Amino acid sequence: MTHDPKSTAALLKKETLLRPALAMVLGSGFQHTLGEFDPALELAYGQLPGFPTVGVTGHAGKLVFGHFDHIPVAILKGRAHYYEGHDMARVTFPVRVLAEMGVRTLLLTNAAGAVNRLFRSGDFMVLEDHINLMGANPLRGPGPSGLPRFVDLSRVYDRGLMALAIKAAKASKLRWHSGVYLAVSGPAYETPAEIRMFRRLGADAVGMSTVPEAIVARQCGMAVAAVSCITNAAGGDALSGQLVHQDVLAMGEKRKDAVAKFLKTFAQLYAGRF
Repeated sequence: MTHDPKSTAALLKKETLLRPALAMVLGSGFQHTLGEFDPALELAYGQLPGFPTVGVTGHAGKLVFGHFDHIPVAILKGRAHYYEGHDMARVTFPVRVLAEMGVRTLLLTNAAGAVNRLFRSGDFMVLEDHINLMGANPLRGPGPSGLPRFVDLSRVYDRGLMALAIKAAKASKLRWHSGVYLAVSGPAYETPAEIRMFRRLGADAVGMSTVPEAIVARQCGMAVAAVSCITNAAGGDALSGQLVHQDVLAMGEKRKDAVAKFLKTFAQLYAGRF
């Protein structure tokens, strides 16, 4: 069954009077970072027509409306992933609903493995660009009416928002870098040979999300920023050891207070209150 994002947005508009201009997607390791957030409405994805089910540990699967310091924000707590078997249209459906709700700016977050040898676990990377090696594009298929068919991705990540993210990271005492995120379909972690290839392609970090949402957000006219929490050394580092998802979640838990401050500070900077 195909769902219409306008219909789901209309249902949400009946549930809340909030019309935030800013939304955030919380990826792996970011689920417990809302200590500074004042929620007003929380809905499970299962209550929302067209929203995908979320089956990955560390992804709550809830849409929350509320405030950072009286600034209205919509929060997607968790995301569906292409590797779970969803098609790209389902993975990115929540972004289209947010656009119909009036959201104009989207902050995407994720956990990523370090490809750049200078990056360490616990560092953060502000995305300046991406490489899509997922083997699929979320714009494939019939184009939504009224939206561009061929989307310019020469500046996916807004330079002004990148500056805000860097400023928020500094204020939150996070070790940060800027760099290129490479997206693969997953769910297997990468081989050492693949990581060597990714380095030669110019990637600094690798993950299994974010790029589809960024592309759809740009089609919908949103300004996009994205941040990765570097949770592990990617495969191929002799010191990286075995890669397991629990380590990703553990690093997110370790950094949750600083990340909570980062999210609030980003919202304040976005609203001109910091």
